[in-house]
Amino acid sequence: MMLAVNTATKTLQLRIKDKHARVLRQMAREVNQVFNFCNETSTRAIRERHHFLSGYDLQKLTAGFSQCDGITIGSGTVQVVCAEYASRRRQFKKSRLNWRVSNPKSSKYSLGWIPFKGGHARYKAGQIHFAGHQFGLWDSYGLAHYDPRAGSFSEDSRGRWYFNVAVEIPELVGPRLPGPTASVGIDLGLKDCATVSDGQRLEGRWFRQHELKLAKAQRARKKRRVKALHAKIKHQRQNALHQFSTQLVNQNAALFVGDVASAKLVKTRMAKSTLDAGWAMFKTMLEYKSQQAGIVFEVVNEAYSTQTCSCCGAIPPGSPKGRAGLGIREWACSECATVHDRDVNAARNILAAGHRRLAAGIPAL
Repeated sequence: MMLAVNTATKTLQLRIKDKHARVLRQMAREVNQVFNFCNETSTRAIRERHHFLSGYDLQKLTAGFSQCDGITIGSGTVQVVCAEYASRRRQFKKSRLNWRVSNPKSSKYSLGWIPFKGGHARYKAGQIHFAGHQFGLWDSYGLAHYDPRAGSFSEDSRGRWYFNVAVEIPELVGPRLPGPTASVGIDLGLKDCATVSDGQRLEGRWFRQHELKLAKAQRARKKRRVKALHAKIKHQRQNALHQFSTQLVNQNAALFVGDVASAKLVKTRMAKSTLDAGWAMFKTMLEYKSQQAGIVFEVVNEAYSTQTCSCCGAIPPGSPKGRAGLGIREWACSECATVHDRDVNAARNILAAGHRRLAAGIPAL
């Protein structure tokens, strides 16, 4: 039987060679000019005429900017910047956004950003052709096999540039070879970033591992060392989350994750550990990797998952409750005398909640 082929969109990030940084910084300054013009013009229109300019209005006002002397970005980039400004102004519900600062010595320096439309950046012979320039890069994905769409060039805190582009990848739909049949629940935490119902754990605390070195570099005002340590922490977190999420997707047919969110915890004394855990990034990885693999992924309500005994379903008085019970890592159920590991027990309850949701289905609205 033939398999139907669908396509999914994926964003690839590739490192641009450092020798092109000067040209890219010049383009980024021009992008900042367009953004700041939109900011000023839109603010005046709101203040003087009580009129909110749309992205289309701003595009008409900036028409011809790409034809000015010394300007290297094309009209497509100008149009994307205008549309992005209008979108962010609506998102944050403000009449004026922060200015984009081009001076790298300023404490408010805006990292470089150069967006482009689909078809404006072409890959040929190991280089990206854009705005009359050829940019060499480390092609770790084999861009020749993809059709690049819209994307951007972006700069990180260390002055390194990246090519970010959306591409379409094929997905097979239809009968598949027999694969894993297991299902697991995943409890997200602070000390252990993720605990699986089968006992697997992903230990987090990447920031904590380098906290002393980072503090020492900050006191010595070694800015380059501080940026390098932050980048190392970020890459270690991404690498660990990628490996663990890929392992879970390959070993299981269904994944259920608790709906814990960091919005409230970041306002407490646990903010540093909460942000270090990277819950949102981990759930995003699990979601898109599950879609590509064709397995079930669900986010379920994890209410009372820590307090409830996964064996008998009771909520005994001795189970950990609230912030006061965060220090209780093991507890015994007074009903069935089962001794539980706090996180594994919560993951098993999340797994049971996921199975109940699959059995009941999602009611029509």
